[in-house]
Amino acid sequence: MSKLQPVRGTHDLLPDEYKRFTHVVETARDVARLYGYREMATPIFEFTELFARGIGETTDVVSKEMYTFNDRGNESLTLRPEYTAGICRAFISNGELAQQLPLKIFAAGPMFRYERPQKGRQRQFHQIDIEVLGAPEPGADIEVISVAADILERLGILDRCVLKLNSLGDPQSRQAYRSVLRDYYLAHEGQLSEDSKNRLQRNPLRILDSKDEGDKAVNAEAPSFGDHLNSESRDFFAAVQEGLAAAGIPFEIDPALVRGLDYYTHTAFEFVTTHIGAQGTVLGGGRYDGLIAELGGPPTAGIGWAGGIERLMMLANEPAPLPRPVVIVPLGTAAEAKALGLARALRRAGIAVEQDYRGNMKRRMQRANKLGARAAVIIGDDELAKGVAQVKDLDSSAQTEVTLDRLVDALKG
Repeated sequence: MSKLQPVRGTHDLLPDEYKRFTHVVETARDVARLYGYREMATPIFEFTELFARGIGETTDVVSKEMYTFNDRGNESLTLRPEYTAGICRAFISNGELAQQLPLKIFAAGPMFRYERPQKGRQRQFHQIDIEVLGAPEPGADIEVISVAADILERLGILDRCVLKLNSLGDPQSRQAYRSVLRDYYLAHEGQLSEDSKNRLQRNPLRILDSKDEGDKAVNAEAPSFGDHLNSESRDFFAAVQEGLAAAGIPFEIDPALVRGLDYYTHTAFEFVTTHIGAQGTVLGGGRYDGLIAELGGPPTAGIGWAGGIERLMMLANEPAPLPRPVVIVPLGTAAEAKALGLARALRRAGIAVEQDYRGNMKRRMQRANKLGARAAVIIGDDELAKGVAQVKDLDSSAQTEVTLDRLVDALKG
């Protein structure tokens, strides 16, 4: 009989790995709370139309990577490939959120994309996500990048990352640049890959981030977005740069950093590293002031970012070890019964307790050492008669007699 295996592109988070997983999530959650972000969750699947409109039908995610299926009611549903579209949908669906602008959201959970599995990239993966809705000012851009930098710093990653920054301008600047860029690519169409030729009429900006070597050669001489920004866009970008400098967050301007869809505006950014093989994005995001209106909601500014938890786990410092437990060693039937209540009382007092279900004293003490326990609480018939326990320090081997009503204080001390 063959062994059962996880589906390709998925993997089990076993206890040791899950400890690192929760370390990333809890660190991000703690930093987000300091900035006033509130946590929410959206459904794992949504109507397919949401992601087609919210991510873009010309993107690889929508055209090649989504897990889409028809349910029994013949509705087309898709497992969520990212958070932003779902959070924007939740904003439109739940009218009370519109009364809470600016709305500052933190989220964490699983995503699904049919990709070629590789190191740091799975078909079921997990993201942390930050979104700010209803704040068109550059201060929001500075804040969300600051949140990201502080999370990376707490995880011990920031000094191995570079913040790449670019401006996509306002809609007027973007339209002007798109026209210039299309003319440039039409003049070099014979050198473009087939994918880029297909994108030329629908979405020429997406050619800028092509990984094809021939496309890269064409892109090296492409017109720069920065040369086609109007004064309002230049002022906005300057304010973001000045704010990051004031916050002590270094950055590099990267003219090739783009977002292909028309509802993206102004700031685009990524924290990248070379410490996971080839240069990889640790987290990235940007401003999407046109997205909520595109989805049918009221015109509402938005900016956010997402970071892959699996990638962050590969780079993050080791989480603090769990508190060393106390082991209860009961000797005899009466002591076994007493140990159950004693263990619960200690746990309710915040003391981690491990308790074996069988074995003599030697076996239980061996397990205590294997667990890295700090102390053993030994009770037998004699101790029960006197209302005491023997507390053995497993580091020094010192053993003291403690009354049961003082046991919590003794172990906490």
